[in-house]
Amino acid sequence: SAILEQSLLPATTTPERRTAAFAWYTALQDGGHSLGSLAAGLPALLVAVLPLSQSASLRLCFGLYSALLLASGLCYLGLPARAAAPAATAPPPPVRLSPESRRVLTRISLLFALDGLGGGLLLTTLLAYFFFERFGVGVAALSGLFFAARVANLLSNFGAAWLARRIGLVNTMVFTHIPASLLLVAVALVPSFPLAAALFLLREAMVEMDVPTRQSYVMAVVQPEERTTASGVTNLVRLAMWALGPSLGGWAMQGLGLAAPLLAGAGLKIVYDLLLYASFRRLKPPEERTG
Repeated sequence: SAILEQSLLPATTTPERRTAAFAWYTALQDGGHSLGSLAAGLPALLVAVLPLSQSASLRLCFGLYSALLLASGLCYLGLPARAAAPAATAPPPPVRLSPESRRVLTRISLLFALDGLGGGLLLTTLLAYFFFERFGVGVAALSGLFFAARVANLLSNFGAAWLARRIGLVNTMVFTHIPASLLLVAVALVPSFPLAAALFLLREAMVEMDVPTRQSYVMAVVQPEERTTASGVTNLVRLAMWALGPSLGGWAMQGLGLAAPLLAGAGLKIVYDLLLYASFRRLKPPEERTG
């Protein structure tokens, strides 16, 4: 669904407001994620206040999770259907990417693959395990930390839209992402949980500023009729490489060290940012060419 949502969203607004629309889109997702992170402590709360075993509380929470997924599906049913073409009208021909768009998508997809792999190494469960093993913090503290992190992600979307209007989409993506990666390196090295948590939250306030700007940028540098294809290709590449990350991260934790996934993920993302800036700093979206 995200592929279709991201390809349709630019048509609902002007080029100047496109990034702000993606900021709201991503912020609402992050809001749900923040509540989900807070709800990670719900099984322990149920055991404490109700006569339930731990396994029963987990089953109840999985049932709640399934109900929420069903509710989201019902919300989609309420959206207006696209106007159907008359029966006699032939289906439109498949969209063919222009040579320029194909070159752009090939280059940017290779870079997104690198970023996706780095992101997979930094899966929330691996980060939670790092905090648990390194500092001995429990579920309640971790659920609170990741809830606060998601709130920071949510707010950062609006900061990203504001910053992109002033310095451009590519600059916003790179100049917020590199400091966030350096903060993650610091998280891996500091000796205490309060300091690590503070650095982690500062990192979370910047690390996802590239999400609405990245989505907006991809939709801006292809033709409107190519947006669904562009969204599908870039999301597929990112997800495929992201899926490799957790297994590699688990292996690195066991074989190289507890902080290995954090250091490797941060390093890959810094390389991605530098290559992205070198490759795309001159390819401006329409609103920046006329600004």
